[in-house]
Amino acid sequence: MKLRIDLEMCIGCRRCELACSLNHYDKDSVNPKKSRIRAWIKDDAIYPVVSGPFNNAACTSKHEIIINEKVYDGCSICRAPCPEKSWFQEPDTGILLKCDFCGEPADPNCVKWCPCNAIVAVDDDGEIIPYTLDKT
Repeated sequence: MKLRIDLEMCIGCRRCELACSLNHYDKDSVNPKKSRIRAWIKDDAIYPVVSGPFNNAACTSKHEIIINEKVYDGCSICRAPCPEKSWFQEPDTGILLKCDFCGEPADPNCVKWCPCNAIVAVDDDGEIIPYTLDKT
């Protein structure tokens, strides 16, 4: 399974961050810094980024990337948790975080809480896996 994000549909509400934080930590409090997904906002654009697998190799992506005629450094939108940036490090311990699809079996809360379906789960063939928020 993978998560697919439609940048055009994302409204920047950050519910995905809250849902992930609630799933992985104390159910009575929210700390988006402990989330495995971040809505990176730059200028007037929103880029939700899901923490991917840790890459133990030396970083080779410190070059500029152009998206919609705007220039970004490669490290800013890289989704691999690494010691070079604190985006996907647990703030209290420094442990590197990666998306685990909210456990076994997979039940990605970021997908269920997204109000505009900007985040969807897909199988290896690219077919959407339906997840809905249980409102009971």
